[in-house]
Amino acid sequence: MDVLRLTLRQLQIFVAVARSGSTTAASAEIALSQSATSSAVNELERLLSLRLFDRAGKRLLLNDNGRALLPRALALLDGAAGIEQMSRDGSAQAQSLRIGASTTIGNYVLPKLLAGFMGGTAARQRRRLAVEGRYREHRRHLRCRDRFRTRRGADRGAQPPAGAGGHPWLQDEMVVVAAPDSALAQSSRAGDRIPLRTLREAVWLVRETGSGTREATDQSLLPHLRSYRRSIELGSSEAIQRAAQEGLGVACLSAWVVNDALEAGRLCRVSTTLPRQLRQCHLVVHREKQSTPALLAFIAQADATTGAAR
Repeated sequence: MDVLRLTLRQLQIFVAVARSGSTTAASAEIALSQSATSSAVNELERLLSLRLFDRAGKRLLLNDNGRALLPRALALLDGAAGIEQMSRDGSAQAQSLRIGASTTIGNYVLPKLLAGFMGGTAARQRRRLAVEGRYREHRRHLRCRDRFRTRRGADRGAQPPAGAGGHPWLQDEMVVVAAPDSALAQSSRAGDRIPLRTLREAVWLVRETGSGTREATDQSLLPHLRSYRRSIELGSSEAIQRAAQEGLGVACLSAWVVNDALEAGRLCRVSTTLPRQLRQCHLVVHREKQSTPALLAFIAQADATTGAAR
């Protein structure tokens, strides 16, 4: 058997530096001196005969080698943490579950799903959950995603990333909404369907570039609008909702996000000549993740939700 040269501590230091971008910030996180942290990174690169970071002044930026190593290092550290937890509590590994989700699913779909999954008081006492947003999904083994990232211009039906296995889950409809007293909403209530030429001249309220909701909006609208001639970028779907309610513009948001506002009359759905816009949500589980009872129970609960939504 080959003698392993790497240690979990080296990988832990590597991950800390990758997250923070500097040995100084990482040393505070892992309770190690800056010089020792820097030496550990250099030693890891020597053992692997690979450069893992590009040096930019005092900043350490992951290069292609580092980005390839990061998910493997995280998986090993996650497994080691599970072993330690199991040694402290024999039932912990079987009952703990960490979930990564996009903000739309995390805010509007998961709460109801988790209420059913957690069950009664006894189940809540035995199960521990950590639900984290999209920005940390790469660390987790179970993900509820609105779609997989694709290259710009690629088809919406993308394949799972390496090491992940998933299946279609729920479908989300993207709907165009505006303030009830806006001209677009009034025309819709009169039975008119707003044509593309009018939509192209509208002020569009959109998420910042790079967000999942912005990607979905671009995929839904830009093939028809060609561009946003006038737009306002906002940092959350909730901010877009409020801006639309104030009459600042028109928005295209998930039906899950705007349903309450539509029912309360704070927003009005705008009837357009655009085709119906649906996006497929996927339930993704890392293939290397052990199928614990908690994981299997959550997947069963999620799949039951899919059946109820049909």
